[in-house]
Amino acid sequence: MLDPRTIDAPYIRTPGEPKVARHALSERLFHWILAASFLILIVSAFAPIFGWKFEWVAIHWIWGIVMTLVILFHLGRALLSLEFWSMMVDRIDLRDLWRGVIGQLSRRGPLPGKPGKYELGQKLFHWGIAAVAAGLIATGLLMLAKLDTPFWQRNPYWLSETTWGIVYTIHGLCATAALAMIVVHVYFVLRPEHRHLLRTMVTGWETRREYLEDTDTTRWQPKELKE
Repeated sequence: MLDPRTIDAPYIRTPGEPKVARHALSERLFHWILAASFLILIVSAFAPIFGWKFEWVAIHWIWGIVMTLVILFHLGRALLSLEFWSMMVDRIDLRDLWRGVIGQLSRRGPLPGKPGKYELGQKLFHWGIAAVAAGLIATGLLMLAKLDTPFWQRNPYWLSETTWGIVYTIHGLCATAALAMIVVHVYFVLRPEHRHLLRTMVTGWETRREYLEDTDTTRWQPKELKE
């Protein structure tokens, strides 16, 4: 949580300043492919509701499969090689959340500490969008049974009408939640104090000064990049 007592002027990088690696190329590719998948799925799902007529069904299920495969790839890498525990909410995050709330209300008490690689808000968003994506994938795979594709023939009677109604309701709720969460995500990443994080998701690096100012170095120590 942003404490009003800790807001500084915007930071401008000086030429030749050391860089610190934050996101590997594979992580950035995953992020942007997933973002494109969500965007295409949302447009193909909601545009026909508002009268935009086009052949959206094939686009929707194909990109749903793409999203599923990309997430499975990311899950495998996260479990095997990435900093899996850096995305877990810990007691320090909860302590700093409490300090931030008290600071907002009273302007007193100890300041929140610096986060590790990810702030509490980023962790909560990650697990929230993961839950939404799991709901979309599970229900989307079931809904494929009602479509004719090059790989199988439709079988709309696989589930009862009541069960299909539940599946469609969950899918729709998850899609609406995903849209809302993406809007919130874009809003926060465009705020001045977070814009450099958008750059890191494009270039993979942040400056050493940004790292030292924004990060508890005992909670996350990245590999530095050479100039």
